[in-house]
Amino acid sequence: MDERVLCERLITYDTSTADGIRSAAGFVKGWLEARDIEVQTATNNGLPVLAATVGAEKGPTIVLHGHLDVVPARAEQFEPRLEGDKLFGRGAYDMKGGLAAIMCATRDLTVQNDVKVHFVCVCDEESEEDENRGSDFIVRDMGYLGDFAITGEPTDMQIGVQAKGVLLLRLDVRGRAAHGSTPWLGDNAVLKAMDVYRAIQSLPFARESSEMFDRPSINLGRVVGGDVPNKVPDHCVIDVDIRYLPGQDPNALLEEIRAMPGVTAAPLLVRPPATVDRESPFVLGLREAAATYANGETMSVGRDGASDAVSFLRVGVPAVEFGPVGAGHHGPAEWVSVSSLEGYRQALESFLRAIPERLGE
Repeated sequence: MDERVLCERLITYDTSTADGIRSAAGFVKGWLEARDIEVQTATNNGLPVLAATVGAEKGPTIVLHGHLDVVPARAEQFEPRLEGDKLFGRGAYDMKGGLAAIMCATRDLTVQNDVKVHFVCVCDEESEEDENRGSDFIVRDMGYLGDFAITGEPTDMQIGVQAKGVLLLRLDVRGRAAHGSTPWLGDNAVLKAMDVYRAIQSLPFARESSEMFDRPSINLGRVVGGDVPNKVPDHCVIDVDIRYLPGQDPNALLEEIRAMPGVTAAPLLVRPPATVDRESPFVLGLREAAATYANGETMSVGRDGASDAVSFLRVGVPAVEFGPVGAGHHGPAEWVSVSSLEGYRQALESFLRAIPERLGE
């Protein structure tokens, strides 16, 4: 099955590195061009961006959006392993499986003339870059817009009509140095930083909920403190990843944290939440198409992870997350369901082929 074979091949590239990303992007470009699909390439922040257009010259335009980059992993995780219906490997679920299916759908849709399809692929979705991200570059500089966009992030064949925003903070905590044999004479900055993190978890915003989320997500992702073991550390830096709710104000959250004594806070990355009208004809059409290939309700899920769909939403293009079934993304046992890859591709194609009739065109 093309989707599985493609996913396995993509997993073999360590796309947590720039060299691996460039090699994988070259493979994607070559695969599409071997099927007579012209690929436009560009570079953004030193990383490749790929785009192609197939189908009709005019009419309804849909963007199929994916990313090649992954978070770092052990070397063996870049060796795909099939166990029954589960294909294991770094990026299998997030989102090389979805990207493989999108590539196959793009190939299949070259022979129809009712819908214009933009295939776009970025390589910095997992990065901490705040400015000039690849998806923003595609929209702003390459002009790949449409009537609707689908980003193939993992959703278990459900439609992500909301996603949390991102407030990634670097917190600088100061203490007082002392000899390691007399810690009571110092003020341990590492321990103070842990207290700061716990205090953030207790702030009022952390207990709020919304229609689709029972709480924000708050994760301590990085700790840098101390220089030698026999000294009380007087300086610690922590990076705290806050995924805030639709309706919450990241500037207000930042000010709450900055008001905490002994803490200096600087934002590293701020991304707004993603929200799309679930009654949109495109969302309803995708729901109908997905229902044939999914188990249970496919509509109206909130995504705890942030979404590059906001790059399209910012310019008025409704966008959702929709991807195959799997589990364990960013973890040691990440997998995607092989059977869902085929169902995912078929759902995309069914949705796209039905768009003109749904819109009355």
